[in-house]
Amino acid sequence: MKHSENLTVSINRTFLSSVRTGFLWLGVSLLATSADATTILSPVGQFAPAPEAGAAKAKAKAKSSATARARARAARIRAARARAARSARALAEAKTPRYRTDEAGNVVPDVRAAAAIVYDPATGKVLYEENAMDERSIASITKVMTAIVFLETATDLNEEVKIARADTLRASTTYLRTNDVVRVSDLLHLLLIPSDNAAARALARISPLGYDGFIARMNQKADDLGLDHTAYTDPSGLYADNISSAYDMARLISFASEDDRIGPIMRTPEYSFRTIPQSRRAARIVTVRNTNQILRSGDMDVLGGKTGFISKAGYCLATLLKLPQGPSLAVVVLGATSNLGRFWETRHLMTWLSERAPVLGLSSPAVATAK
Repeated sequence: MKHSENLTVSINRTFLSSVRTGFLWLGVSLLATSADATTILSPVGQFAPAPEAGAAKAKAKAKSSATARARARAARIRAARARAARSARALAEAKTPRYRTDEAGNVVPDVRAAAAIVYDPATGKVLYEENAMDERSIASITKVMTAIVFLETATDLNEEVKIARADTLRASTTYLRTNDVVRVSDLLHLLLIPSDNAAARALARISPLGYDGFIARMNQKADDLGLDHTAYTDPSGLYADNISSAYDMARLISFASEDDRIGPIMRTPEYSFRTIPQSRRAARIVTVRNTNQILRSGDMDVLGGKTGFISKAGYCLATLLKLPQGPSLAVVVLGATSNLGRFWETRHLMTWLSERAPVLGLSSPAVATAK
C-alpha cells in the first residue's frame, strides 16, 4: 500500500512538472509570436534579433552614417566658400588705398593699420606718420635687434650649434628639431628669413653674454641707438612685452639694413641648408622662404625688412625700400588687420610718396604699383 502511494505521488509530480513545462513553452511561444516575429529565442532563453531585422538595422545605420558624412562634407564646403569669400573681400579692401585730408588741407593716406611711418634715414625727416610714437607690441621685428646684438660678439659663423629642447619648446614657428646640429650662419638665416623662434633662442643661449645677459644687451643697444620707446623681454618676439614705436623701428631697420652681415640675409627670398649628420641622425635639407612678400614679388627694391605677428601686435612690417633714382626710405606698418594688409599698406604709402616726390624734394619717377 505504501509502495502504491509513493508511485502515485511520483506520477503526479511528473505530470505536474510536465504541465508546468508545457505552459512555460506555450507562454514563450505566444510571446514570441506576439512580438511581430522579429525576434527568436536564443539558446539561453533570451530574445535575440532575427537575422532579417539585424540586417535592416545595419542598413539603416549605414544610411544614417552616409547622410551624416554628406552633411559634414557640405558644411565643410560651405565653410571653405565662406572663407574664400571673406579672403576675397579682405584682399579687395587691402588693395584699395584710402585717403583723408589733413589739418593743412593735404590729401594723405588713411591707413587701416594702428600705426605707420615713412622715414628718410639720410635726413632724419618723417615724410608721413600715423601714431608713429605710440608704443605697441612689435612681435618678430624683435629679431632684427637679436641679430644686431649677436653679431657684436660673434667670431665664427661656421661654429656648430646643437639645438636644445628649451629652444624648440612651444616655439610656434620653427624649422629646427631638438638635437639638430646646425651652423651659426644657418641660425641667422632662419632668424631673419622665415622668422624662426627656436633660432632666436639658440643664438641668445650660445652668446657669450648668456641668455639673460643677451636680453639686457638688447635693451642697452636700444638705448645706445636712441630708441626711447623700445624695450625687449625675449629674443624672438613671442612675448607681447616686446614693445616699440613705428618711429623707433624705422630707425632700427635703417641701421640693420646697412650692416653687410644682416642686410644681405634680409634680402634673400629663399634659403636652403643641410643639418650636420650625427651618429644616430642623418642630415636633412631644410628650405625656407622669406616672410616679406614685397621682397618675393620683386616689384620694389627692398634693402631690408622684417615681418612680425602675434595676436597682441597684429600684422607688422618694417622695411627699407629704395625709390628708383631716389633715396632709401624706411616704411613701417604696425598693427595691420591682415597678413596681406601690411604689405599693401606699405605699397600704398610708397605710391603716394612717389607722386609727391617733387613737392618733398625727392626726385624720383613713380614707383611701380602693385601687381
